[in-house]
Amino acid sequence: MKQTTHRTTAWIGASAVLFGLAAPLTLAAPASATAPGSALHWTECRTGAPGPRQQCATVKVPLDYAVPAGRKIDIVVSRVRAEKPAARRGALLLIPGGPGNTSLDDTSGKGQRLPQEARDAYDLIGFAPRGLAPSTSVDCGLDHGDLAVSKLRPWPAPDGSITENMVTARRVADACTQNGGELMRHISTVDEARDIDRIRVALGEDQLSAWGVSYGTYVGAVYSQLFPHRTDRVVLDSNDDPDPTRVSRAWLAGYETGVEDTFPEFAAWASAPGNPDRLAETAAEIRPLFLRLAAQLDRRPIPWPDANPEILDGNVLRQTMLDSFYAPTRFPALAKLMRAALDGTVPPAPAAPPEDVQQNITAVSIATLCNDVAWPSSASAYRTAVAESRKDHPLTAGMPRNAIVCAAWPHPPRQAPVRITDRGASNVLLIQNTRDVATPLSGALKLRTALGRRAVLVTVNSTGHNAYLANGNACGDRTVSHFLSTGERPTRDTYCA
Repeated sequence: MKQTTHRTTAWIGASAVLFGLAAPLTLAAPASATAPGSALHWTECRTGAPGPRQQCATVKVPLDYAVPAGRKIDIVVSRVRAEKPAARRGALLLIPGGPGNTSLDDTSGKGQRLPQEARDAYDLIGFAPRGLAPSTSVDCGLDHGDLAVSKLRPWPAPDGSITENMVTARRVADACTQNGGELMRHISTVDEARDIDRIRVALGEDQLSAWGVSYGTYVGAVYSQLFPHRTDRVVLDSNDDPDPTRVSRAWLAGYETGVEDTFPEFAAWASAPGNPDRLAETAAEIRPLFLRLAAQLDRRPIPWPDANPEILDGNVLRQTMLDSFYAPTRFPALAKLMRAALDGTVPPAPAAPPEDVQQNITAVSIATLCNDVAWPSSASAYRTAVAESRKDHPLTAGMPRNAIVCAAWPHPPRQAPVRITDRGASNVLLIQNTRDVATPLSGALKLRTALGRRAVLVTVNSTGHNAYLANGNACGDRTVSHFLSTGERPTRDTYCA
């Protein structure tokens, strides 16, 4: 399997992660599999650059949990042992975002940014969710053009039409049905939660602690709901709206709020004196400049060789805005593209992963989103929603309410979405930035309400997706680190200024 590099992270952040973002994809494989009923056989990981202490193994799980004795599939897991065996508390599972991301090499990556007390106390555990290589993998065999982010997270036409979006949805759904095999029907959040419990059993742990990020917060919440007595200390970072009637539809709609929350920060940055990518003299000028430029590119796209699609139009600019708002360090990418477009030029085409990696990530994302909840199939419902969205939120131009591939998905969900409740241990700490394009604060507040007494929320006055040890602040980091190390949470919801 080919490896991704740091140059491909932006594509993964936009495409593998249709609604949320975690670490860049790294593909690892163990040297040998686990024999049924045996202890895990830990071996050297076959990855590009794992840490020297990282090991890998394989857990066998049912393809279909309704037929537990039937066909088995592989889930590849990784481990970095606790650094102080005498202080070991248990295992800390790193739950990746996405859907479509892995945490295999997070044990050697972001896991090593944890405080020493946490690294002493926990074996750090990562995994490649079902469907994602090197676990048993899926592939829809999509045409190259259908791998474009603007097709998978579709934008309406400049006049608001969604006719072409519906055509694309049917074409992609047909390809996934024909080429994805049986596994495509058995990739969902509930399946992932059940896989996690099989990982727990294979590790020999009575309980798991967890750090879930982005989509991983929903996975963590579902796991805590289904297996409440199997959780120890649970951190949910950059939180999804858990509305069981909408699930991923609510996450996509959240971009409307996330962009509005974040754009003023970009505008202030893009108008700051001394900024080499400065776009205007005042922040108030940036929003109308962006809207004018997007409309101009809708009318007169600029050819962009080697990009996918091979034009810079208004929707590609809008997509770049979404991708750039995941972290303030990405703001220059949007500013540079805007400056080039204003001059009638384009920068070099963004790098993308190998196509087999794109195909795999995309298939896992599609399967999860479409199998978790039923989406409307009527084009008229999307037309009405898109028209309202375009009117109220011109920056996102109707995309968050548009028809994705799930509008044409032929398979009904095999189970109802899990309703998150306040029943279970009071051992959950939520951390959430106030300005997060992908998982806005409004969604985190809904998860906080659903969890009730089980959770405490730490709201961080910061911009970007992924708060803990990433785009948050020192106050939030200290609070989460203290919880992981001691089990002590704030007595009430907390604001980190």
